[in-house]
Amino acid sequence: MKRVKASETADAGQLPQQSEGLNISKKTVLSIGAVLLIILVFVGILTQVVPRGEFQTDINGSVIEGTYTQIDGYRLPVWKIILSPVLAFTSSNAATGAAILAILILVGGTFLILDRIGVLKYIMAVIVNKFRDKRFALIAVMVFAGMFLSSAAGILEESVTLVPICVAVSLAMGWDSLVGLGMSLVSIAFGFTAATFNPFNVITVQKLAGLEIFSGLWLRVLIFIAVYVSLTAFLILYAKSIEKNPKKSPAYYSDRAIKDKYSMTECEKVLGEDRVRKASAAFVWCLVLVLAGVAASFILSFLGNASGSEAMAAVGSCASMGSMAVFFPAGGLLAGRFYGLKGKKLWGAFGKGVKTTLPIVPLIVFILAITYILDAGKIMHTILYYIDSAIKDISPYWAILLMFVFIAVLEFFVGSGTAKAFLVVPLMSMLCDLLGVTRQSMVITFCMADGFTNLLYPTSGIMIIAIGMVNVSYKNWLKWSWKLFVMEGTIAVAFMLLAVAINYS
Repeated sequence: MKRVKASETADAGQLPQQSEGLNISKKTVLSIGAVLLIILVFVGILTQVVPRGEFQTDINGSVIEGTYTQIDGYRLPVWKIILSPVLAFTSSNAATGAAILAILILVGGTFLILDRIGVLKYIMAVIVNKFRDKRFALIAVMVFAGMFLSSAAGILEESVTLVPICVAVSLAMGWDSLVGLGMSLVSIAFGFTAATFNPFNVITVQKLAGLEIFSGLWLRVLIFIAVYVSLTAFLILYAKSIEKNPKKSPAYYSDRAIKDKYSMTECEKVLGEDRVRKASAAFVWCLVLVLAGVAASFILSFLGNASGSEAMAAVGSCASMGSMAVFFPAGGLLAGRFYGLKGKKLWGAFGKGVKTTLPIVPLIVFILAITYILDAGKIMHTILYYIDSAIKDISPYWAILLMFVFIAVLEFFVGSGTAKAFLVVPLMSMLCDLLGVTRQSMVITFCMADGFTNLLYPTSGIMIIAIGMVNVSYKNWLKWSWKLFVMEGTIAVAFMLLAVAINYS
């Protein structure tokens, strides 16, 4: 291929195009914000009408069976509900919210640099050329990689960094942004569902349930295979339908604004540019370091839990997020530097990228405010108490299905899998013993209910950020994904009933 001189495209140190980076749609943000505001008002009303109460908890924060007491004379003041977006940053969830916002800012700044200097187009062109004659194999490879990383190492928030890349690949292949979301966000979230070694749900839940760490692996591997095959088939069939009729895509109109930018013709233009090649190599090496951090996270978490070293396990749980926070933006800045950007031009581009993410910040604040209201309103333990009382005298098959529904509904209010585990697993473990359901069955029930619903509710910060990045409205997201949720939910029910039937342990 003919090599194009750098001087033919842009002067050294100049940005060749005024790309808008992530270009988050205000319409999308407003529609999602309206839904979150309605939810905030709803949970505020719940705190005024649902009896307040709480269980006693042990030193780890796990609830203790039989200790529920109703709190008389307390009701969350209305002024705290009104000021919840501010008060949320005084709660225990403030650190989580700050971490999500930091990820968002780093992603925005990094991707604007990568977009403007042509690195995204270069990576797209290389990937598309490699898979030109085996297009659908690309979907299978990407889904496996995403699911494996999540299933084994527990990455989830990190998937935000993959969304723009996978969407650009999808558009260059002639598909739509939803296929790109399927190869990145969905595959990683469903890896949580089909967790094998995941330290944030498998290890935590098994510890709380008093089970040997990583025991019962064989059935979780079968669940992984079933979820992988079904998700891959879903995406391939959908991609084929979009190739035949692009207007079938719920994202057809929102994709038109960026589809031309990532057409194969546009992407191939940068293949001969030496500066773009060097910049792309710098960014890819930094991505390798991010993956090394993910591997270190898995190894340290595994060794820490195996040896009982809480310090090692804690370091492991932070390693993947920390490596992403350091090496991902470093990759973007190094790529800009290799391209020839310096000083104000480099940092100015990063700053403009940060500005593109600002419309999503209020959405994250709303989600934190909802969590704050539920926690300060003292109603979560009351809900748990009534659910606990309702399922004590039913058959094992109905019990495990109701556990699934309960955890799926609880996800709406408590997004963190670890927080949910400490809240419900101690009680559910005792219920399992009384109802004839094995504790291993409860483990897979928890993982599947937690994983699927990570992408279902508007209170999911990671989902809101991802669809906002590619201008997909929440309505169109549900229009596309509901069949997928039904399909995977059916798989979950089948495996839960199988677990009960074979007395899975």
